[in-house]
Amino acid sequence: MRARLFWCVALLLALVPRLASGHELMPAYLEIRQTGPDTYDILWKAPAQGAARLPVEVLLPPECVAAGPVTRELIGDAWFDRWSVRCEGGLVGRTVRVEGLNGVTTDAMVRVRRLDGSTQLASLKPYRPSFVVEASPTLADTAMGYLRLGVQHILGGVDHLLFVVGLLFIVRGRATLVKTITAFTVAHSLTLGATTLGLIYPDGPTLNVLIAMSILFLGPEIVRVARGETSLTIRRPWLVAFAFGLLHGFGFAGGLSAIGVPRDELVTALLAFNVGVEVGQLGFVAVLLALAVAARVLEFRWSRWQRLAPGYVVGSLGAGWTVGRLIVLLGIGGLA
Repeated sequence: MRARLFWCVALLLALVPRLASGHELMPAYLEIRQTGPDTYDILWKAPAQGAARLPVEVLLPPECVAAGPVTRELIGDAWFDRWSVRCEGGLVGRTVRVEGLNGVTTDAMVRVRRLDGSTQLASLKPYRPSFVVEASPTLADTAMGYLRLGVQHILGGVDHLLFVVGLLFIVRGRATLVKTITAFTVAHSLTLGATTLGLIYPDGPTLNVLIAMSILFLGPEIVRVARGETSLTIRRPWLVAFAFGLLHGFGFAGGLSAIGVPRDELVTALLAFNVGVEVGQLGFVAVLLALAVAARVLEFRWSRWQRLAPGYVVGSLGAGWTVGRLIVLLGIGGLA
């Protein structure tokens, strides 16, 4: 199964357009807070690269006119724009768009906060750069919003998915696969919850380096498996899955921290988002296993170098991300 999964990795590399940067760049963030029947305060957070601002902009419906000047300031690694608008008839049923996502390596997280305290969430992508403002949602609608956010976050995290792929190359047998996936799930659920609840405050750049190193670590282990060798990781992959799952859980928490969860939605957000991450992860694993079964049925034959290739692919990407993120961590701006 491990040899035949090689073309699954090739498929992953072909389909995902952001392999060079992984998932370390925080998304842009748009908050629309209703202050009256047809008035809104807008917060637009656009990631910065050095002192430069990513060329992404908010396009509100034509019925909206500015009710005051726009203030702009650079705080940390992001530019913050704040302004107020008046939208004749309100925003319900109207479309808000973020322009420029096609040309950058980031997504846009959106939160609409209404007068009654209810929230609408959206995740905008280059292929889906707009959303329609809805009427006040029910609790179930809010939970589904966080669940979709979790699914989109894991499926958009190339580094997280590549780590899962690496584990599949190492795992032997169904029982071990179940234990490994369970260990990874339990571990990242713990750190996701602790971070969201404010019990732990990880350093983002350092965390990004460690996540990249977890992928780099799997490369040589995959090569050992292909050569018929063994190690503690190969014998007990669930231990590695749990240890590194703790790191990846911090990364998952970035999807929630980017939008800021209101206290009255904390439990709903944490549970639904985590379920969404699991749904996306298990769906991804199911697709890879289905491809592996198809390869076995078709009796594909692979040469020795093809069996070794996945380890070198995973290890090389992990090494590249590690170096790139170390450059960011160390502030070597001239080389970034």
